[in-house]
Amino acid sequence: MRTLLFLLQKEFKQIFRNKVLLGMIFGMPVIQLLILPWAADYEIKNIAIAIVDHDHSDYSQRLISKITASEYFHLNVYAGSFQEAIRYIERDRADLVLEIPPDFERGLITESPQKVFVAVNAINGVKANLGGAYLNRILRDFNDDVRLQWGQPERFQPAPAIQVTSSDWFNPAMNYRHYMVPGILAFLTTLISAYLCALNAIREKETGTMEQLNVTPVGKYHFILGKLIPFWIVGIIIFSFGLFIIARFVYGIVPIGNVWALFTYLAVYLVAMLGFGLLISTYCDTQQQVMFVMFFFMMIFILMSGLFTPVESMPVWAYAIAKCSPVTYLMDVIRMIILKGSGFADIRNHFMMMIGFSVLFNVWAVVNYKKTTG
Repeated sequence: MRTLLFLLQKEFKQIFRNKVLLGMIFGMPVIQLLILPWAADYEIKNIAIAIVDHDHSDYSQRLISKITASEYFHLNVYAGSFQEAIRYIERDRADLVLEIPPDFERGLITESPQKVFVAVNAINGVKANLGGAYLNRILRDFNDDVRLQWGQPERFQPAPAIQVTSSDWFNPAMNYRHYMVPGILAFLTTLISAYLCALNAIREKETGTMEQLNVTPVGKYHFILGKLIPFWIVGIIIFSFGLFIIARFVYGIVPIGNVWALFTYLAVYLVAMLGFGLLISTYCDTQQQVMFVMFFFMMIFILMSGLFTPVESMPVWAYAIAKCSPVTYLMDVIRMIILKGSGFADIRNHFMMMIGFSVLFNVWAVVNYKKTTG
């Protein structure tokens, strides 16, 4: 125990002596957590639309006003022909083209079917699907308004329909940032703690300190724990500041689940990821090698963790890989507890999986750490 305390004292002195490292630990996550949730937003707004109006009637103007009044569309050009409007799509200055035919108003008044033409720029599939769906919804609403205005009550018999009343749980305002902030916080905590732990361990090799430690009574368990514990504490501090300060006062996110369950799981998770970082450092000889190897694994962990896209939507082979990543389970747990109100019983299986990852990575790191004597 006395040996471990001396090692911890050395590690904390090295951390606080390095001003650049302190900025990376505490400044970088704060800035990223303030910026990234505003960029990582899948809600599509300000879709540029080009409109070609061949009718120039009161009804066509009402339709255009209804479209532009929506927060989802921005009238970028009022073209004279479809060929002119399509050139705006080719130049990426418009996302959709709406062409209103001649005699649009006359046909609606005489109750004859009317068609409008919609062309969608589908380079961005998500934006194309949502933009087209938004516009179709506005057109249906406009059509219902016209039918109610001109339909005679004794002749107008509405078709039977199922009425649906929806209730949005766990994120009633459907604020996408409430979904993204916990995930980004988990990502930043993982990145900072695991990266720095691996770099700090490999620095001992580059500076020659490893050889000095090898001729001392310091055991491999003491070395591993001396590298793990300081950054375990750093990870807890980063997560706590992000959750209780930034998430609460900037984004209005308050955990509704069991906070003790969240931090207990986080403690085990950090042990697993720090063990993974130490494991990587045992296979590398320079900090450059560690950075490239960690970047390779972190890209896979983050992009396949469910941070941006649901894991369930992935192909079977990708789903299997995602379930082998500790980050995937943290993404589930942090959102379950913060947004859904889950407790220990709900994350029991996730907890057992994370204990398995912790044992695997740390035992592997200890076994792979070659300590020579003499």
